[in-house]
Amino acid sequence: MDVTLREAQTRVDEWIRTVGVRYYSELTNLAVLVEEVGEVARLMSRMYGDQSFKPSDEGRELADEFADVLFVLICLANQTGVDLTAAFEATMVKKTTRDRERHANNPKLRPESGGDQE
Repeated sequence: MDVTLREAQTRVDEWIRTVGVRYYSELTNLAVLVEEVGEVARLMSRMYGDQSFKPSDEGRELADEFADVLFVLICLANQTGVDLTAAFEATMVKKTTRDRERHANNPKLRPESGGDQE
């Protein structure tokens, strides 16, 4: 099932009002967002970094952690009156305009040339 950002904002708002009772305060949701991002960082450091898994990491899925971040971000957008669809479109225009040449000219982003290094 494909969901647009606008539909996601509506679904989260409906869920909050029917199941969640009410939104947490904006500052509480900011703290929850930071906590959820920390859970993404913890899992990624174990999956792609040098840390080993702990028993408490069992059963955690990156997709679930990303979805938790998205849910809280949507809550904050709803609370502050941000239309994420419009904001995303504006960001894509900004990044495309600002970074049109920047990334293409960044030697750090070029594929490795292969062969022997000097």
